Amino acid sequence: MRTFRRLSLPAKIAVVVIVFAVVANAFGAFRNDDGTSGGTTSETLPETTSSVPPRGSADTTVPTTTPAPTTTAAPAPPSSSGGGSSDPLAGLTVAAERRAGYDRDLFDHWIDADGDGCTTRFEVLIIESRTPVSISGSCTLSGGSWVSPFDGVATTNPSDLDIDHLVPLAEAWDSGAHSWSASRRRAFANDLDLAAALVAVTDNLNSQKGEQDPAEWLPPRAAYRCTYVRDWIAVKKKWELSIDPAEADALRRVLATC
Repeated sequence: MRTFRRLSLPAKIAVVVIVFAVVANAFGAFRNDDGTSGGTTSETLPETTSSVPPRGSADTTVPTTTPAPTTTAAPAPPSSSGGGSSDPLAGLTVAAERRAGYDRDLFDHWIDADGDGCTTRFEVLIIESRTPVSISGSCTLSGGSWVSPFDGVATTNPSDLDIDHLVPLAEAWDSGAHSWSASRRRAFANDLDLAAALVAVTDNLNSQKGEQDPAEWLPPRAAYRCTYVRDWIAVKKKWELSIDPAEADALRRVLATC
């Protein structure tokens, strides 16, 4: 039979302390389990929401933009002639002539516009001479030579030549100059800016032509007629003069041969 040694008082106290410690520890663990007691704390993290949508739930709508409207230039109207060329008489008004009140003196012509001593008549002779012209005294010309385009006749004598208003003064009056101011009529009668306006020609042909338009008279030199009617049109357009129906027909007739 096993026998036990009786414990001393100090040993007994030590045992009691140990037992008490074990019991106390067990009781503390029991209280921590229900969250009402314990020496450690837990930090609750704030709930966060991701800004990135879950795959498959993102907005997949592609933004669209309205394209700028486009404009297309309207096609140019086809030419009435069918050949693509413009009407040479386009821009000219066809109207009946008005002769009432005409007087040649209403056109102040052969003036000395630049004050050099030479009137418009001599300025044209100087410009159209085929050879250099010498000028002396009060615009006396020498050394020049000219060819009249109306008939192809050449001369070295300026006295054989008249300065033709390609569109005669009376024709201009009939075609609209009757409503002009005196200064505009003067400018027309002395037009050195448009080469076709004034032409040095054989004097007797200038007298033969007189006040007639292309429906009534054309230069005898056939090779010059196309140039003549084109120049006639150019003068009428520059000065915004009208053409009468017979005149228009004659111009078209000549141009058809050019």
